[in-house]
Amino acid sequence: QDYYGKELQKSEDLKTNACLTSARPISKLVRDALERIHEEVVARYYGCGLVIPECLSSCRILDLGSGSGRDCYLLSQLVGEQGHVTGIDMTEGQVEVAKKHIAYHMEKFGYRKPNVEFFQGYMEKLGDAGLADGSYDIVISNCVINLAPDKRAVLREAFRVLKPGGEMYFSDVYASQRLSETIRKHRVLWGECLAGALYWRDLYSIAEEVGFSPPCLVTASPITVGDKELERIVGDCRFVSATFRLFKVPAGSRTGPGRVTYNGGIVGHERELVFDANFTFKEGEVVDVDAEMAAILQSSRFAEKFLIQTGGANAAAPQGCC
Repeated sequence: QDYYGKELQKSEDLKTNACLTSARPISKLVRDALERIHEEVVARYYGCGLVIPECLSSCRILDLGSGSGRDCYLLSQLVGEQGHVTGIDMTEGQVEVAKKHIAYHMEKFGYRKPNVEFFQGYMEKLGDAGLADGSYDIVISNCVINLAPDKRAVLREAFRVLKPGGEMYFSDVYASQRLSETIRKHRVLWGECLAGALYWRDLYSIAEEVGFSPPCLVTASPITVGDKELERIVGDCRFVSATFRLFKVPAGSRTGPGRVTYNGGIVGHERELVFDANFTFKEGEVVDVDAEMAAILQSSRFAEKFLIQTGGANAAAPQGCC
């Protein structure tokens, strides 16, 4: 709270590039949406690039560690007036900045009423903010989970508030090994998102334990510390900024491998959908997928965008949730 609320006043105050790593090329749609966001909100933003999944129209989205609200105001435009975005952050000063500009953005977007809300609170205890079971289509987080001491609790709460078929789409920092006590207690390394980084293999075991599908890696970029003193402390440990997607696949929906065809039509991804590092779907092209991916596509908001054949069946997938 002290580091992000008082010590950092703008993104240039960060000492490493851990929170400045860009994930994907930015589309014109997103660039235009970013230009409509208030300059104070952008100046107080400390996330890793952009965390924007696809197929967002009318969705309900929760942003964990929403900070000054930049991603929330960006997503507010992408979900449209019928969608809704909730931001939660533990730092009072950041939440105040986000709340201060609600009216400005709604007028800028041409909305009759706000489709965003902000809470001060902890992502390990979403119930304290009144967030109910199964109330969101998507949970996002932008380089923040590493700041939470109890990552299991964060993923457990995200799983709880997601609807069946919902997705957690998030960027974070991961380490090549479990971190020493010296690193984990270093104040600047903690604030810079390194001391709290999860050993990357632990993400897979925690996700499975909580109930999510196996993590799908979207993008990954190495992090350079760029500070001699901090480099000496971290030693031979390596860090990476990575974006993963996890799905809350309903029990009983795994029916075996299948063949899927992308119908196109997702805004900004009409001809090609780069789903993760392993699967790129081109409009009209038949792709063989494993049982896990077939279940993800069939149970999620992507269902209506695909023709899905599993277990020898020739029926199309049921309609998506939004």
